[in-house]
Parts: sequence; C-alpha cells; structure tokens
Amino acid sequence: MTDYIARAIAAGNQIRAFAATTKNLVERARQIHHTTPVATAALGRLLTVGAMMGVMMKNPRDVLTLQIKCSGPLRGLLVTADASANVKGYVHRPQVDLPLKANGKLDVGKAVGKGVLSVIKDLGLKEPYVGRTKLISGEIAEDFTYYFTHSEQMPSAVALGVLIDTDYTVRQAGGFIIQVLPGCSESVVGLVEDKISRMAAVTSLLEQQLSPEAILEQVLGDVGVKFQERIPAQYACNCTKERVEKAIISIGKKEIEELIAAREPIEVNCHFCNTTYVLTQQELEKLLEEATGA
Repeated sequence: MTDYIARAIAAGNQIRAFAATTKNLVERARQIHHTTPVATAALGRLLTVGAMMGVMMKNPRDVLTLQIKCSGPLRGLLVTADASANVKGYVHRPQVDLPLKANGKLDVGKAVGKGVLSVIKDLGLKEPYVGRTKLISGEIAEDFTYYFTHSEQMPSAVALGVLIDTDYTVRQAGGFIIQVLPGCSESVVGLVEDKISRMAAVTSLLEQQLSPEAILEQVLGDVGVKFQERIPAQYACNCTKERVEKAIISIGKKEIEELIAAREPIEVNCHFCNTTYVLTQQELEKLLEEATGA
C-alpha cells in the first residue's frame, strides 16, 4: 500500500477526520537516520501526525514544525511538513535502545520522557503561530490529543502506531486524527468516543490490510462519513547546495573569513536527509564576495 492520507467529514460537518498509512516514509526515515526500533517508533509517530497536520494547512507555502524537547534518552525530535504531505524529521539520539515493556511493546514513553511539545505554523505572516503544551505521556498520540484540546481548543482523538519487524524494518505505520467541530452534538461525541474506546490498535488494523478509509469507516460509519480526498504522503527533503550557500552567506563576513582562514574545504550535513555538501576554498571566497556586496 502506498503512503497517503484520507480526509473526511462526518455527522453532517460536525466532525472532521484524517487517517494515514505511512509505512514507506517511516521506513525511509529509518534508513536515513539508522534508528533503533524505539527511536524509529517515536520518530515514525511524529512524522505521521506531522503529515496529517500538514494537510490541515491551506496555503501550499505554509510550513508546519513539530518539536519535542524531552528529558528521556532520545533528548528530542523535530519534524516539518507542508500542505502537500511532504514530511521530514530527525531524532537527536537515534541509537538509543531500551528494553521492551512488560507487554512486549516498545517503550516510547520512557524513551521520550517528560518535556514540552511545540507546534510552530509559519503561515506567511510576520510572526509564526506557536502553541506549546507539556508532554502528558511521551507516547506522542496522547500528547497531541492533549495539545489539540488545550492549545487549539479543538477536542480531538489521536491514534498513532509504528510496528517494527524482526529485521528492524518498518512493518506498518499510520494513524488517525478525529476532531469535534464547534456545535457538535453530545450524542455524536458519545457515539464516536465509544467506537474509539473499542477499536484495536492502528497497527493491528493496518496488519489486517485495512485502508485509511476503512479505518475511518469503523469509527465514523454510524454517523455518516463522507470522504473528500486522498493525498499522497512522502518523506521529502528540499535541501540543496544553493540553500546551504545562502545559509553560509547569512552568517556574516567575519565568520566566512574564519572558514577561509582554515584553508580546508568545509562539509555541511543536512539533519533531515543526511546529505553532505562540500564547499571548496574557491566557493567560500565567492560567498564572501556576495556577503560583502563586492
């Protein structure tokens, strides 16, 4: 199954919903960052919710950043996404490994620990929108449920899952976000809450070959779900050597002169895709000319 997000409304526009299958993009992140299973699961959950939140934005140029700063051994995670479900991210300590929980599942909550979740939306205005809430469990899905309710005043149910195979590759990944819109009746809320409480885990549903649409049908079928669109999702980094050069110019003349004085090529590594860009002495001298306006 290719990665994509299904967008839907239900109960006569009283509810909006998103569901995603993200196995391929999470596996791509694992390959790039060489993550351990618990780091793959944590990053995969954040990539999945980031992709779904990205398509909530209206303008193609809008950029969403999800940042987790935490006390657990992973230390932190960062994900960015756009309105077309292009998503990328990294974890600060990708080699962290922890024992499984008593139930045999990966201990993402312990790997993340306590901390702060920040949601930054660059909507092309003078200042980006920033919402922050504390981490409730470190399991990420619960943390976003809390964020939506307390920071955006949008009661929501968030479910996320990443299933790792015996060879450490990603076997399944996906999730859903279901949001109650203003004016939604209590009876509809109660019915949906009951459905969600009795559902199997997202990865179990994906293992049964259920599509994102079928997963939303399970939750919202009784209140009239209508599917609006299917959006392809992918791990995509937009870094280029030109962007790296612009970043170096922005650090200023003095700093560039210090780089040139070292008389060695410099290497700049992209955190998101692990691509390394090499800039020679001649290229640095050219950038110095541009920085000084020569």
